[in-house]
Amino acid sequence: MHLSEIFVYPLKSCRGNSLTMAEVEAMGLRHDRRWMLVDEQGSFLTGRAHPRLVLIEVEMSDEAVVFRAPGMEPLQMAPGRLTDSMPVTVWSSNFAAQVGDDEADFWFSEFLGLSCRLVYTDQQTTRRVKRAPELPVSFADGAPLLLIGSASLDDLNSRLAKPVSIRNFRTNLLVQTETPYIEDGWRYLRIGEAVFEQTHRCSRCLFTTVDPDLAEPDPQRQPLATLNDYRRADDGVCFGVNLVARRLGMIRLGDTVELLDKLD
Repeated sequence: MHLSEIFVYPLKSCRGNSLTMAEVEAMGLRHDRRWMLVDEQGSFLTGRAHPRLVLIEVEMSDEAVVFRAPGMEPLQMAPGRLTDSMPVTVWSSNFAAQVGDDEADFWFSEFLGLSCRLVYTDQQTTRRVKRAPELPVSFADGAPLLLIGSASLDDLNSRLAKPVSIRNFRTNLLVQTETPYIEDGWRYLRIGEAVFEQTHRCSRCLFTTVDPDLAEPDPQRQPLATLNDYRRADDGVCFGVNLVARRLGMIRLGDTVELLDKLD
């Protein structure tokens, strides 16, 4: 088995960036989901309710981030210059995040057609992984990383009239596998310099039905409707597994994926 795709999503729910290598930090892949949009009350906004978010592209570096969207002039932000903060909410997590500025708020509000604010988080965040409270997590839904096996996607597509892309599932890591859903049983694994632990299977939502290129939900609610037929369990409709990093370091496309331990 080997690592065949790496993705980061610098802005929560934005278009993913495909990478050839990435640095694994305690709170996930470097730059992943460090920016987010919130409403005036600080509640998070995602592509579930606002599909146009998937059209936003992000060019990132340590010094600045550039946001691009159809019909909009590019917007540049420098995370190091943010000083003010505000309370924000991601699901049941309440914590403080740094805020952008009026220009950024106007830019995103104009594109989405609703009033919103841009916020940022870094390694100083007080938010923690519920199933590993010693570790920080960014604006990801619940865990720092998501992994999917290629055979699982192939099995799903064999059941669909119209195949979907791995991009529908917004994974960080795609591993080349031979057996569908084999990743469900992994506990510890090594990729490159990093070691990961599975915290739980990933429960999927309507966001999987949003076309990543057109920003439109599928009228038949696919692929979620098909997943619901054979992947529903007590923890939801599951596809992929969530991970935390137990050893940090670099990962690269083509790295061997070594299974260290299985779940009981």
